[in-house]
Amino acid sequence: MACKLRNLCQYETNKLVRIQSVKLGTLKWTLNGVILMFICFMMLWNKEYQVYDMIMSSVTTKIKGVALSNIPDIGEVWDVLDYSGPSQGKNSFFVATNVIVTKNQKQGRCPEVPPWGLCQYDMDCEKGFSDQQSHGVQTGSCVKYDILRKTCEIAAWCPVESQRRPPRPALITSAENFTVLIKNNIRFPAFNYIRRNILPEMKDSDLKGCIYDRFTKPYCPVFRLGDIVHEAKENFSDMAVEGGVIGIQINWDCDLNRFFHSCLPKYSFRRLDEKESNQTLYPGLSFRFARYSTMNGVEQRTLFKVYGIRFDVMVFGKAGKFSIIQLIIYIGSTLSYYALCLLCISFVDEEQLRLVKKSQKKSLQETKPVILHRWKNNLTGKRLLMSIQQREQNMNPPIQTFQCSEMKADGGLTTEHSDLGTGTPLREMTRSGILQWCQCGCCHHSTSLHEQVCCRQSKGRCITTCSLFHLLVLSRSTLETALLYETPLTEQHENNQLRHEAYAHYIKWRFGEKTPMDAIPVIPSCCLWRIRDQYPSTDGKYSSLRVHKGHPF
Repeated sequence: MACKLRNLCQYETNKLVRIQSVKLGTLKWTLNGVILMFICFMMLWNKEYQVYDMIMSSVTTKIKGVALSNIPDIGEVWDVLDYSGPSQGKNSFFVATNVIVTKNQKQGRCPEVPPWGLCQYDMDCEKGFSDQQSHGVQTGSCVKYDILRKTCEIAAWCPVESQRRPPRPALITSAENFTVLIKNNIRFPAFNYIRRNILPEMKDSDLKGCIYDRFTKPYCPVFRLGDIVHEAKENFSDMAVEGGVIGIQINWDCDLNRFFHSCLPKYSFRRLDEKESNQTLYPGLSFRFARYSTMNGVEQRTLFKVYGIRFDVMVFGKAGKFSIIQLIIYIGSTLSYYALCLLCISFVDEEQLRLVKKSQKKSLQETKPVILHRWKNNLTGKRLLMSIQQREQNMNPPIQTFQCSEMKADGGLTTEHSDLGTGTPLREMTRSGILQWCQCGCCHHSTSLHEQVCCRQSKGRCITTCSLFHLLVLSRSTLETALLYETPLTEQHENNQLRHEAYAHYIKWRFGEKTPMDAIPVIPSCCLWRIRDQYPSTDGKYSSLRVHKGHPF
């Protein structure tokens, strides 16, 4: 009792040794300077000192241009109202480049167009039938379509549109020279900042005479359609045949600080649809519209199937401004990352996970914890364990418990450890030949202090003698099933793969999916070497614990 009371009055402190050395002093400050320069460089490069706000945007477009078409009996001149088509939705505009015309359609009865509605007799045609491929409603009669074929008669707008393929070359290729004015207004609400892509220094005369060029006029908001398609690495003449979709991207990367103020649009272009006709069922972009008229009191129409290019304007961006709070947070988090490296230890005879700092003087077993974190039960893991255990019992004979004396440790283990596999308490024995930091008697010698850790905090049975350790960590079938889940086509797994998968299984079992504060989990020496004994390396070499963020082995 007296000894315990004296222990409460103890005080521990680290001893500081100051060495007068030009070489060591220079090396110390050089390393500190390099780290400081790196932190400052990354801070300036990524602008970590800024607070950001996302963009709010609106887009309007205005197309100009007149085209000549080579379509008989149809107006040769196409202006904006003819080729722009119906509204394509928000932030989009359409330009017609090709067309199929079916003239003088009247409501009446006419043969269906093959390959739909082929027939030999009237009984092949069902009166009132129509489907999504039909051009009208069947009347029940089978009529002559041409010299060789008959088709079902339909009630529809006659004659039915018969041309299926768009003409080559496209009929309105002069649309390449059309221009579009894109007006983009943006706002950053957090900074109450408003701007548009027509810059304040631009005048009316400048807009009338400028056309966007990536090198000479990168901020001009007037674009030639042929240039847009060319910038998207496409050929306008080829794309005009079946149509397609082009994306116009406007990116605003704004710095709103007084001395480094910059907020200018950057334009980029790309094709958004599948351009290979033989790789898609419905290539390009098309729609139909009609022009109606009355001739001798009978309504008739001209049907247009129009192919064209749709241009989608997409706006992205963010704005940043200096914030002292953001700067302090970045510096603090960066310095703490370099200064603090926590290791996580799980003792089988404790219900808490220990977070400790790497020590240069003590073994990890003896290092005092910085934080104690309660180990959380995982119900999903327990259910999975039960299913694995049931499968193993059905497929394999009972697992023989491992004896520590079976392991070929450095220097060997005394036969007095043989009773560990039976679950009997560890007997007192002399410390000669036994590692001082090992409490289970199954650990291996290591010169690295951060690898000197046992599975237990106090003396007792080793976790490697537990049947559950064999089932979850050492079982070849369990490890191969897990590896097959990750790489299904691998037929045979090497020892290296099985060994590292066993490491991962132990970590998930004893530490969970994620350690507190992203600490590095440390596998006890006894467990580590039991896994290596089961799945040895071909050259007998193993990697040691890497004390940095990431996988511990």
